[in-house]
Amino acid sequence: MPASYVYLGPEGTFTEVALRTLPESATRELVPMVSVPAALDAVRTGEAEAAFVPIENSVEGGITTTLDELVAGAPLMIYREVLLSITFALLVRPGTKLSEIKTVTAHPAAQPQVRNWMKANLPPDVVWESAASNADGARLVQEGRYDAAFAGEFAASRYGLEALETEIHDAENAQTRFVLVGRPARPAAPTGADKTSVVIWQRDDHPGGLRDLLGEFAVRGVNLMLLQSRPTGEGIGNYCFAIDAEGHISDRRVAEALMGLKRVCLQVRFLGSYPRADAAVAKVRPTLTGTSDAEFVAAADWVARCQDGRF
Repeated sequence: MPASYVYLGPEGTFTEVALRTLPESATRELVPMVSVPAALDAVRTGEAEAAFVPIENSVEGGITTTLDELVAGAPLMIYREVLLSITFALLVRPGTKLSEIKTVTAHPAAQPQVRNWMKANLPPDVVWESAASNADGARLVQEGRYDAAFAGEFAASRYGLEALETEIHDAENAQTRFVLVGRPARPAAPTGADKTSVVIWQRDDHPGGLRDLLGEFAVRGVNLMLLQSRPTGEGIGNYCFAIDAEGHISDRRVAEALMGLKRVCLQVRFLGSYPRADAAVAKVRPTLTGTSDAEFVAAADWVARCQDGRF
């Protein structure tokens, strides 16, 4: 197995900055890739040990490219997550003035985080064009293809640009969530502050269908942290659902919820149980009884005794 992590490149992306916060990144070769699909495919083919990619931001929600790549193709598994606070700088070639900017570029996920700033500060006829990543946008500015790029201020020196404006963000405390993805293996031991990710497909479309599936979590006291629908590609109205739930698959309430889903869903794809970046411990609602591991174990023991005639 190559001792390398691939990530959404080129050099100078927020993804690279987030990746370098992982201690194990110091012992791996870090290889930039041109896109999220290319990074994940490198893991699937065995060219890389793991891929580090963005999956969610606090302004627009899930990163659809990453979610769709995890839904389709050979199964992959999430092992770690990182939260990174995001602020943008407007990077330009030296000497460029705000009034001279006619074209700007960045990753599509950046636009909702800077659109109000653009309206207030850039010429009204400015044209936005999407780039493969924020750092790639900086590279395109360096090459003269665009006048400015929204990227991390740290990318300026890498691409011979200057930060005309800094600390740009429409939403205070904006964060992006990144995940380390590898091939399927046994999940790491629970930490007590974990998250479990799955994708589920309904058997058929019917009134209350999604409610029934979510009920598998609710009746067992499992809190959901993300619920996002994604088209299956099989026609209008056909969706699967990406879900992040509090807890680890080794927690009885989580395991039983997944077993319930496996019984009633057309398909369930397990994307991993891994430590939460915020280290927040899942709390079972005190008014919802019967959802602790001890109560699940006691109930299973009671059923076994009944089967043995030991009431």
